[in-house]
Amino acid sequence: MTAFRFIHTSDLHLGRKFANIAEAPDGHTRGRLMEARHGAIGRLRDAARSHLAQHVFVAGDIFDTATPSQSIVRQALAAMGEDPDIHWWLLPGNHDNLNSAEPLWEAITRDAPPNVHPLIEAIPVELAPAVTLLPAPVTYRAAGQDLTEALVAMPSPEGAIRIGLAHGGIVDFTDSAANIPPNRDQTARLDYLALGDWHGRIAAGPRVHYPGTPEQDRFKHDRRGICLAVTLEGPGAVPQVVEVEVGHFLWLALALTLHPDQDAVAALHALLPKSARRDVMVQVTVTGWAGLPEQAALADAAAKIAPEFAFFELRTDSLGTTYDTADLDEIDRGGALRMAANALRDESDDADVSAADRDIAAAALSRLYAYVKDEAQ
Repeated sequence: MTAFRFIHTSDLHLGRKFANIAEAPDGHTRGRLMEARHGAIGRLRDAARSHLAQHVFVAGDIFDTATPSQSIVRQALAAMGEDPDIHWWLLPGNHDNLNSAEPLWEAITRDAPPNVHPLIEAIPVELAPAVTLLPAPVTYRAAGQDLTEALVAMPSPEGAIRIGLAHGGIVDFTDSAANIPPNRDQTARLDYLALGDWHGRIAAGPRVHYPGTPEQDRFKHDRRGICLAVTLEGPGAVPQVVEVEVGHFLWLALALTLHPDQDAVAALHALLPKSARRDVMVQVTVTGWAGLPEQAALADAAAKIAPEFAFFELRTDSLGTTYDTADLDEIDRGGALRMAANALRDESDDADVSAADRDIAAAALSRLYAYVKDEAQ
């Protein structure tokens, strides 16, 4: 038989507002992130074309909520319909489950172009004479049951390729709420099980895969989003799975460990990516030890470089402070400011004070130093 090729993706979360991301001063960050999620549709379409695939399987959470705006839904369907030769198979996930999002799926069924197919029933779909798709749509946000169990009894023609499409976690593999057994591909006689829900790339087995979201949305995976280009040569054959980068934004969680007397600014610059910064989200967590001048210089450098990135956050909560009499003298050699500086230093070093209060005192002293230095310039 002719090899069957398809694109496996999941968790588009169209319409996500990114309320957890602090908006940049220009007010464009969240809007750019939302637009990139819509743009993923076109990049997935391009991936299908380049890998000679006529089908895109979306394993749940096409939309971020059960009630996305009409424009988000209609624009997504229009984008999917631009190439009528590529078929999109849309599975309800926990965010856009059939119960909470019933009007949404009714609208999709009514308004979708002919090449976009909502999978709102757990019944097999014949994609080709020897290829059957077995969907397990999510009925409730917290179903509390293994919806892939239905795949075991789903029929398919003798000798056909069986492809399962589901949304949820694998028991003992992703999280405590998982309920899909790790051997579901075997018990349901699946040649491939296309899963969604986990936002990072996971190969749970040769035939069981999570592609992760095509457009990343958190500081966790340190790579751009991907989809999977899958080729099945025939029933029983091991799937050929190729990772295809389709993400626009790169989310980087970077660790910067400092030691006393180190050039903190140089260390920060050496850590950061050198190109395409406009499309990079950066979160730098600083640990170790630094003096007051180094901390002030680091904060100043971060403020200057931040506008070059789509998002930039410097986290110094876990950075320890080393104190030098000369540094405190720069705040003031006497008077109220010096008394305040000494009190903050003593509190930050007091073992009888809670760790949280010591951190607050150290942060306040660093801010006091930076404020005085700024005023002196």
